[in-house]
Amino acid sequence: MKHIVLIGGGTGNFTLLRGLREYDVDLTSIVTVFDSGGSSGILRDEFGILPPGDVRKSLVALAGEEEHILRELFNFRFEGNGSLKGHSFGNLFLLALTKITGSEAEAIKQAAKILKVKGKVLPVSLNHADVCAELDNGTVIVGETAIDLRGKGSSIARLFLSSKSYLCEETRHAIENADLIVIGPGDLYSSIIPNLLVSGMSEALRASKAHKAYVCNLMTKPGESEGYTASRFASEIVRYANTTLNSIVCNTKIPAPEALELYAKKGQELVIPDPTTINWAERVIQEDVIGEPDLVRHDPHKIARILMKLV
Repeated sequence: MKHIVLIGGGTGNFTLLRGLREYDVDLTSIVTVFDSGGSSGILRDEFGILPPGDVRKSLVALAGEEEHILRELFNFRFEGNGSLKGHSFGNLFLLALTKITGSEAEAIKQAAKILKVKGKVLPVSLNHADVCAELDNGTVIVGETAIDLRGKGSSIARLFLSSKSYLCEETRHAIENADLIVIGPGDLYSSIIPNLLVSGMSEALRASKAHKAYVCNLMTKPGESEGYTASRFASEIVRYANTTLNSIVCNTKIPAPEALELYAKKGQELVIPDPTTINWAERVIQEDVIGEPDLVRHDPHKIARILMKLV
């Protein structure tokens, strides 16, 4: 059985996992643990645990099909004006398991058993740190949320972690023994690259004989990637991963004009697979990877079919 490792976080990772889980492969989702906002950030600050949000999303994506009610339960978010407002049940569940087992890593394993996940979900590191961005004007922004929500302004010149973080040993083992490693898609500087900043990650990627693929974003994002083409996205991945890419997957479909207009109001533009993208990989795969024309999102089944051809 082929072993596929995904490195990322957020909805992009969720989408790829939902597509690939339909195949007879061994899946491992490696997720960022540097979230600082929302429910995850609050639990991190109040209880001293690693932010559970991206872990929860991957667990739900890989949960057994018969565990429908558990998937809904893990995604349930409290509303109203009480102290639980904004928290997801899954995050609180992972907090409780961490306190019971005494370990974030063990909590994830126990949650995976309960959800009967297909594959593994591994944190990129067990060390606590904040993502920091140094802008072109010399300003330093601290925290994933601050980077994510800052809007337009000076470009990000450099990304780094506030303190030393080390790659988990089980995570290293998964990377070094993978047949296919998939990076992205997702918010470039607040979701994807933070994984690559962990000490030992680039060494593990270089040591792995796996086919290394990057799935490029569909749209740019104000404050992170405005004006970026596919080659600029890919160049940043190569810069921080410090390894070569075998393939880059880019979208060629033009979404419905109405959809692009909605994104344009938010300052987002369609990512173009420009010719220089080939400078960053042995092969650039250009295909229609969008689902419904009025939603600019990766189609899990189209992406999965493309990636399975690389194994």
